[in-house]
Amino acid sequence: MHQLRYFAAVVDEGSFTAAAARLHVSQSGVSTQVAKLERELGQQLLDRAGRRVSLTPAGEAILPLAKNALATLDAIQHTAAEFADAVRGRVRLGMIMGCSIPPFLDVVADLGRTHPGIELSLHEGHSDLLQAQVRSGDLDLALIGFAGDADPGLDVDVVVDERIVAVVPAGHPLDRDELRLADLRGEKILCLSPGTGLRAAYEDSCRRLGLDPRVDIDASSPLAVLRLAERGAGVAILSASSTEGAGLRAVPIADAATYARLGLVARRDQHSPAVRLLRDKLRTALTGS
Repeated sequence: MHQLRYFAAVVDEGSFTAAAARLHVSQSGVSTQVAKLERELGQQLLDRAGRRVSLTPAGEAILPLAKNALATLDAIQHTAAEFADAVRGRVRLGMIMGCSIPPFLDVVADLGRTHPGIELSLHEGHSDLLQAQVRSGDLDLALIGFAGDADPGLDVDVVVDERIVAVVPAGHPLDRDELRLADLRGEKILCLSPGTGLRAAYEDSCRRLGLDPRVDIDASSPLAVLRLAERGAGVAILSASSTEGAGLRAVPIADAATYARLGLVARRDQHSPAVRLLRDKLRTALTGS
C-alpha cells in the first residue's frame, strides 16, 4: 500500500521531489518504493525522461486502480474508527463567498465540540471554483450556489430552490406586487459576482427572453448588494431568502425562468465517514431551516 501511495503522489505532484515533500519522506525512499512496485508488476509505470514525470500507458491503466485501492483502505480505517465511536479525519469544506447562513455556521461551530477527532478546514470562494475543487479532490464537500443543474459528475443535495427577486427601497417605482425582467430596463442593476449561482440564474433568465443581462455593480456577498440597494445605488437582484431582515421590498420577477439554487456537492467516490457525517449534519440543518 505504501508503494501505491507513493506512486499516486508522484503522479499528482509531477515529480519525486514534490511527492517526497508532501509525504514527509526522503526522495530516495519514494524512488526506491516506486521502483520496487514496477519490478513486482513487471511494468514501467512512470516515464522519467522529461523534466516532469509522466505516466506510461501501463501507468495510465493502473493509476485509477491504485487510487481506488487507497480509497478503500481509507474507508476500512475510518469504518473501524466508527465502531470505536470515534469518527476521525480531515474534512476540507468549501463555502460560498460571504456565507452568513445561520444553520450552516451553527453546524460548523458545533463540530469541534461534538466530534473532536475531526479536523475541519474552511475554504471560501465563488461557486464555479468550489465545484471545480470538489471535482479535482482539492475539497471534500462544498456549499455552492448554482443555476439549473450542478456538475453532473458530483453528488448534489439541493437545499434551497427559489426564484430571483428584485430588491428595492419602499416607495421605489418598482415597488409592486410583481414585475418582469423587461421592467428593469433603464435601472442600475446590482448583483453578485460572476461565478455565483445567483448571477448565473439572472443572466440565464434574461437570455431566455432575449434581454441583455447587464450588471452595473457586482459584489461578492448578498449583504454588500443589499447595503448598496438601501443607499439607492440601484435595483438588487437576489434570491428571496437573501433579503430577510434587510428593511427592503423583495419584488417577485414573474418571468425569471431559471431558479437560484443552493446545494451541497461532494464527489461520488467519497468514502470518508467524517465527510459523510458533516454532510448529513449540514443537509439536515439546511433543509430543516
